[in-house]
Amino acid sequence: VQLQASGGGLVQAGGSLRLSCAASGSIFNINDMGWYRQAPGKQRELVAAITSGGSTNYADSVKGRFTISRDSAKNTMYLQMNSLKPEDTAVYYCNAAVMSWTKLNVYTPYWGQGTQVTVSS
Repeated sequence: VQLQASGGGLVQAGGSLRLSCAASGSIFNINDMGWYRQAPGKQRELVAAITSGGSTNYADSVKGRFTISRDSAKNTMYLQMNSLKPEDTAVYYCNAAVMSWTKLNVYTPYWGQGTQVTVSS
């Protein structure tokens, strides 16, 4: 199983970006998925999460600006980021709890490789 994150880049403050995270491999089912970020010198933090049923939760710092969604048929998760601020600059990682065909009845957490988001002031 692999997670491939994409969509990062350089944007001016107030701009928007859309991140994608595509899961591939021997996937039977995906449970919770989430986006995390890590800024230089800081710990990785949860940005937004979404359950298999579509329930979402967000870090207070991004509420009202970011929207997480998923397309279960495509095993893909998205993060729409609007009104970006310089403090949103970080490497963004996706995470998913995956049940694979080779290990049924167990959800294993997987991480994507990270995508850089840089917001200039």
